[in-house]
Amino acid sequence: MKPLRKSSLPAQLLAATLLAAPIALGPMMAQPAHALFGRIVYDPTNHAQNILQAARALEQINNQITQLQNQAQMLMNQARNLASLPYSSLAELQASVQRTQQLLNEAQRIAHDVADIERAFTEQYGTAAASGDFDAMFGNARERWENSVAGFEDALHVQAGVVGNIEGARSQMQALVARSQGATGALQAAQAGNQLLALQSSQIADLTAAIAASNRAQALEAARVASAEAQARENLNRFLDYGSGYRPTTVRMFSN
Repeated sequence: MKPLRKSSLPAQLLAATLLAAPIALGPMMAQPAHALFGRIVYDPTNHAQNILQAARALEQINNQITQLQNQAQMLMNQARNLASLPYSSLAELQASVQRTQQLLNEAQRIAHDVADIERAFTEQYGTAAASGDFDAMFGNARERWENSVAGFEDALHVQAGVVGNIEGARSQMQALVARSQGATGALQAAQAGNQLLALQSSQIADLTAAIAASNRAQALEAARVASAEAQARENLNRFLDYGSGYRPTTVRMFSN
């Protein structure tokens, strides 16, 4: 709604004069001719003051109307700024992060847990690879190889899940950008921006999960190789160990 334009003072004076003239002349025209000149005394100063007061009153009314219009416009702007964004991507983002977390929790053999990792390395890796008899060392070597294979398989699963989340992230980003551009107030724009930051955080979480799974597989393989070297050295030392050495003894070839 456009505010009313203030009338100029000369125009207000003219309008007030035209409005006041019938009121002032009405009683005069209703009286007989002798009463017009015998009883009524025309005072130009008083008439001018009445016209000026009427113009000032009209100006005040126009000012009040303008103020009311400005206040109404201000309230409308505040209402738009406080309007909430009628869209939320929180559920989709939480579901995406939950899917990635589930893939990490499905890690085979050695989980992403400090206690499990310490137990496995104590029993199968490092110095444990060179202890026990031949059958125990062979069994530990096979366990380490299976752990490495499972680690690489888990990394591929996580990477596949992260790739699957890309399409959902793209659609969410498109929807949030469209609502940010069409925001009617500051609050809607801020909420759309916050949801875009949340989307970025979920993508960073996916990237972190993929890197963690890949590094886990590489660490298990490196530990397997190092343990295999330790086991090989132990096997060689046992092979080269001839015992206490040769001692000559008397041997009787033929009996009497």
